Amino acid sequence: MGFSAIFLLGIACVIIITLLKNRILPNINTENKLTKKLQHTKWYQNHYLSGGFVFIMNAILFSLAVLIIFLVSMLHIPFLHLFVMGAATFISIWFWALINVSWKGRKGNRIKMGSIGSSFYLLLGIFFLYKLMTLKPSYPGEDTFMAGIGLLFGIIVTLVAWITCFIFTALVKKIREV
Repeated sequence: MGFSAIFLLGIACVIIITLLKNRILPNINTENKLTKKLQHTKWYQNHYLSGGFVFIMNAILFSLAVLIIFLVSMLHIPFLHLFVMGAATFISIWFWALINVSWKGRKGNRIKMGSIGSSFYLLLGIFFLYKLMTLKPSYPGEDTFMAGIGLLFGIIVTLVAWITCFIFTALVKKIREV
């Protein structure tokens, strides 16, 4: 299976998970220590501060994933980085679902919180787009095709992450505790 097929399979999995979000959210443990702590923390109920928290956590999770992929690439084990990317995706979606069930507030403030938190991926996608638009060879005759493909994949991945984060944190109503 080629890289493009694996890439498309990954995006399809994220789309399926997003479509099944209403089945996933009831399975999130509302008795989780992090969920309880966030529910009872005063600063978290401010949509700007909680959006900033999601933004920073997205940056940390993304940075950790990139660092682990870099370290794994030194092992020279083929396709191990794909498992790291898949695990990072599922951890991010789990985190966004935890954020969803621990938020108490109005729908408008939830949208503001989700917009702020997911904007990390929007900004990262804009950065990749800028790098793609200003891509120049380092030396005469250098082929920049693979760099362009890598940046294009980066734009697609950040776009999918931005939409998924926004859907999970801003557009999904909190599931009532039973």
